Amino acid sequence: MSLPLIETKLFLPSPRPGLVPRPRLRERLDRGLDAKLMLVSAPAGFGKTTLLVDWLASAASGEGTALRGAWLALDAADNDPARFWRYVVAALRTAWPEVGEGALVLLQDSQPPPAEVVLTSLVNDLATADVDTVLLLDDYHVIDAPAVHEGMAFLLVHLPPRLHLVLATRSDPPLALPRLRARGDLVEVRAADLRFTDVEAASYLNEVMGLELGPADVRALEGRTEGWIAALQLAALSMTGRDDVSGFIAGFTGDDRYVVDYLVEEVLRRQPDEVQDFLLRTCVLDRMNGSLCNALTGQPDGRSVLEALERDNLFVVPLDDRRHWYRYHHLFADVLRGRLLDERPDLPRELHALAATWHEQEGDVIEAIRHSLLGEDFMAAAGLVETVLPAFRRDRREATLRAWLEALPQHVLRARPVLGNALAGARMSTGEFDGVEELLDATEDWLDAGGHRPGGASRGAGVDEDEYRRLPADLAVHRAGLALVRGDVGRTVTFARRALEQVGEEDHLTRGAAFALRGLAAWSSGDLDTAHESYAACLVEFELIDHVSDVMGCSITLADLEVVQGRLRRAARTYRSALDLADRHPTPVLRGRADMHVGLAARHREAGDLAAARRELSRSWELGEHAGLLQDAYRWRLVMAGIHEAEGDVEAAIDLLDEADRLYVADFSPRVRPVPAVRARTWARHGYVDAALDWADQLGLSLDDRLSYLREFEHVTLAKVITAAHARPGDDTELSGVLTLLDRLLLAAEEGGRGGSVIEIQVARALALQQLDAQQEALRAIGAALELAEPEGYVRTFVDEGAPMATLLAAAERQAPSAYVRRLRAALVPEGAVPPTARSSGAGRGPLVDALSSRERDVLRLLDTELSGPEIARELVVSLNTVRTHTKNLYMKLGVTSRRAAVLRARELDLR
Repeated sequence: MSLPLIETKLFLPSPRPGLVPRPRLRERLDRGLDAKLMLVSAPAGFGKTTLLVDWLASAASGEGTALRGAWLALDAADNDPARFWRYVVAALRTAWPEVGEGALVLLQDSQPPPAEVVLTSLVNDLATADVDTVLLLDDYHVIDAPAVHEGMAFLLVHLPPRLHLVLATRSDPPLALPRLRARGDLVEVRAADLRFTDVEAASYLNEVMGLELGPADVRALEGRTEGWIAALQLAALSMTGRDDVSGFIAGFTGDDRYVVDYLVEEVLRRQPDEVQDFLLRTCVLDRMNGSLCNALTGQPDGRSVLEALERDNLFVVPLDDRRHWYRYHHLFADVLRGRLLDERPDLPRELHALAATWHEQEGDVIEAIRHSLLGEDFMAAAGLVETVLPAFRRDRREATLRAWLEALPQHVLRARPVLGNALAGARMSTGEFDGVEELLDATEDWLDAGGHRPGGASRGAGVDEDEYRRLPADLAVHRAGLALVRGDVGRTVTFARRALEQVGEEDHLTRGAAFALRGLAAWSSGDLDTAHESYAACLVEFELIDHVSDVMGCSITLADLEVVQGRLRRAARTYRSALDLADRHPTPVLRGRADMHVGLAARHREAGDLAAARRELSRSWELGEHAGLLQDAYRWRLVMAGIHEAEGDVEAAIDLLDEADRLYVADFSPRVRPVPAVRARTWARHGYVDAALDWADQLGLSLDDRLSYLREFEHVTLAKVITAAHARPGDDTELSGVLTLLDRLLLAAEEGGRGGSVIEIQVARALALQQLDAQQEALRAIGAALELAEPEGYVRTFVDEGAPMATLLAAAERQAPSAYVRRLRAALVPEGAVPPTARSSGAGRGPLVDALSSRERDVLRLLDTELSGPEIARELVVSLNTVRTHTKNLYMKLGVTSRRAAVLRARELDLR
């Protein structure tokens, strides 16, 4: 089920008739087209929305600067980041219908990727816009979610030149306003700017409202309200028909809140009883039409009353051109709701129940659920949620399900175990595990007690019997997932087996999930054969129900397993087979297709065909991030980093690895090849040994650690780092410990059938033995690696090791000439040479002052300021890890160990 958008949130309100001209503010907004952000910030009732609507309307009519406008009216529900960005994209598509398709697909996922990924796709779409476009977010003060603010900060940094962001808000957002202000990228309209001047107040009161006040009365009222437009509007309504206008103005006192309360009372008291009743009964609605109002009031004249309220300027705002949907002015609605609670505290529940019934009958189950929850009719809400549960799970809407289910009291969840179990699954799928076991225990208790399906609720038919029959198997699947997250492989396998025993042969989705969890458990323990067999079975189950994206997700894991097994050619066939299946599917862009191209790029890169690797990454990029699964963004950067390193651009490689680390999204797959370890290997290969040793220290790795498959890659990395640190003659004691560790790792990898690991370990052994001048043993180790690697076409595993490997391969070639070895040697730098990017930092070598890269010069310049590390990162628009990497490089090149010493040394050397 595709979550519907409320189209009226995207509707640009029409300018009200009789507006007071405000050319000074229009001109200020026009100047904002030279800035990134226009901030219209003032308390309620200062005319923020009215001003912006008038400005955009003038542009559309040709009276002002030509531009396109995209409007979004925010509400508290938009604190859900996925919902927020979905509406932002939809708003932009009202101005540019061709943009945002990729971003919308990304946001459909139950676990959408980081906002940066979504926004990168969106920004790229907008980059070619040739007309100024304004994205206006109204009522931004309702947003308090840090994740949304972080995404907005990213958008501001990368905003295309013809796109301008406008925020209308009651309070300043937590964005980098001082920096934007200093750079001239911020135009502000504040309460002081929005207040009516004497002239504007006179124009409004006399020309618009027809009060015919004298200059003294206008000045007095303007002074009492301090130009606050809402108060002037309410005062004008209260003065209509009064004989003693001057006396009313003279008695007009109080601060903003009390002024509003007093004047609204004056306005309401003058309305007929039936209108007051209408206002109070309908104020619980965020948006309303005649039919919905009829349902809440019990009267047949809802549409005509709304039209009359609009004519009488009673704070009703039309939401569409047809005057079908309306809302109340927010300030007016707040006061009405407060009065309703004071006067009739039991009525809101009844009104929300009536609204829920109306929405359900209209087919809008989403709004029906919302009103049921607001009215605390939790059993009705539960019944409605059950009706959409199968569709929402099928479409992977776990985030929305979780929000609804967490609003239900515990006793309701206990009475409806399908919902309790669904909440457990929704939490796990969104990376949250607190309270999951308690939910599963409650479901199990219900099953053990021989529970029966609960009776129907007042609304909603509830789930069908199959959902209750499936409960035991679903419970077992969730138990297996929870055990896997906790590292309990044995219980994961036990529960996965139980799920397979309890579920019917036709329930391919549950069977597929159980096979996948069994496979992940086997992978976590290093049993690759069982893992591969289980994932192959999982793939078959998903293919039977045409879940092609899930098939591609399984293919990623299968190929990962085949790489660890050393079957590179089989892994490439797995990716191509999945692509063939996608090509036969009617959906043009499937989630996972981009991942297949990234996987093929990694295989080409290992085979030494960098051009082919780049082509595959380009295909993935052209498909867009929306064609990738959750880990596509980080995997893409990981492969591109390897290409940059192979081409000699180590700095770019490190930057990409930093990005990959930041974008890494954990899932249930074991993290057997952590990005920080890949980065440590890159540091070590290119002389940044101190940084690599720091990585090992931070993890607490040692040569005597107890081995486990999950840390195999890190332990091999530790061995490589220590070997690199002993690149010159010295104490060889630690190298002996390295060889002992590698021998233990080799035995474990051979026993586990991990051929790819065996090749890596033998390469590491050969390099360590070469350091110890054990030439014959080194040649035997490299020979064993070459024998396994040649049939699968390994290249970069050897070539990436640089000059030490060149020496080894030359000796191997002399001992046993081989076309394969000659190919590897041809891809390496000349024997004994040091790659131009290589740097050394070992003890006793003395400081090296190399030419600094442009980015290192940027960091060095900012080190000589008061900026902190995070502030330097924000200034350069890079991650903090990237700044740390550049700083380490600077220290090494300058031969210093502190920030102050680096600045002083740079001054001595006149480095700028």
